[in-house]
Amino acid sequence: MEELLDQIRTWRRHLHAIPEIGFQEYKTSKYLYEELEKMGYQPLKITETGIAVYLDFHKEKTLAFRSDIDALEIEEQTGVSFKSTHQGKMHACGHDGHMTALLGLAYKLKDVQDLPHNVLLIFQPGEEVVNGAPSIINTGIFEKYHVKGIYGLHMFPDVDEGKIACRKGPLMAESGELDVTVHGKSAHAGKYHEGIDSIVIASFLISNYQSIISRIISPMQPCVLNIGEIHGGTVRNIVASQTSFHGTLRTYSEEVFSRIVEAMKGFNQGMEQAYHCQIDFACQPFNPPVLNDAHLYEELKKNVGANFEELEEPVMLAEDFAHYQKVIPGVFFYVGTRCKEYTSGLHTPTFNFHEEVLVQAVELYEKLARNVQLGD
Repeated sequence: MEELLDQIRTWRRHLHAIPEIGFQEYKTSKYLYEELEKMGYQPLKITETGIAVYLDFHKEKTLAFRSDIDALEIEEQTGVSFKSTHQGKMHACGHDGHMTALLGLAYKLKDVQDLPHNVLLIFQPGEEVVNGAPSIINTGIFEKYHVKGIYGLHMFPDVDEGKIACRKGPLMAESGELDVTVHGKSAHAGKYHEGIDSIVIASFLISNYQSIISRIISPMQPCVLNIGEIHGGTVRNIVASQTSFHGTLRTYSEEVFSRIVEAMKGFNQGMEQAYHCQIDFACQPFNPPVLNDAHLYEELKKNVGANFEELEEPVMLAEDFAHYQKVIPGVFFYVGTRCKEYTSGLHTPTFNFHEEVLVQAVELYEKLARNVQLGD
């Protein structure tokens, strides 16, 4: 245990100090590759910075484990001795822990001679940006190695340290990025009727969009539409010719997501006809919802034991692990980090966790690798 913890600390602290943003994880990828080589593996380079390790036990089916490897553009404020050496970048979402857990699994399996299935370890770039998981899927690696199931984890400060938390079915939301620009016509405020006020139109749109959630979508279908940014006008006594606003849409259903987008487009058309303005609109889905496979969920629950916490409700956070679940059965779960010392949330400059929880993560990964029975 102490030997594993020492190795975990070494891996985690080195990775924490070299955070890199999506698809630019060159130092991170090099370090992972070299550490895997030291264990005796022959890592595969997939995509420019992604890495995979295939453990062939000559079985028909393969079980995959995935870690994301990228960081965020956040200035670290943890004060730890191994803090980021890359200014303005930080592992503020626990990906240093995710990578360490997967390295730990590789370490545990390096001398194993037989398992019920083959094992594929995936170190995925670009989770925080678009196309991270799809870039891995598009390599054809799942078909090549006959992958029939996949697990992934996330350090999670909303769950108590020492707990493994999960639920079957919806766990995390589908997310989309909303971008709207209203093009009106400038005029002096004293002659506002000669202009087309983009601020007023944008205000109507924001209000009407919220009514979609409260009056069009069933209250049994949780969804969030948040406008977090708005820009319009330049001078107080001039009718604003252009106003833009940006937000996020989150649901647990791709059908509900599409219905909301179509309803927003309907309001846009109404405003364009009523005010003779032009509205540029985009609300592309960023990630599908994370929907945990029932069978693999039961296998996880069976292997966790007493430390398992079944979540009553999903969360409105998003995760690109969902793309894998569109093509193969998968389960995503949380490793609790909440304690008296570390209470900061994800994506904050003070996020941190005790490295002992990574021992628990590695041991659970090993149990899954040894015990999970894969379906068809």
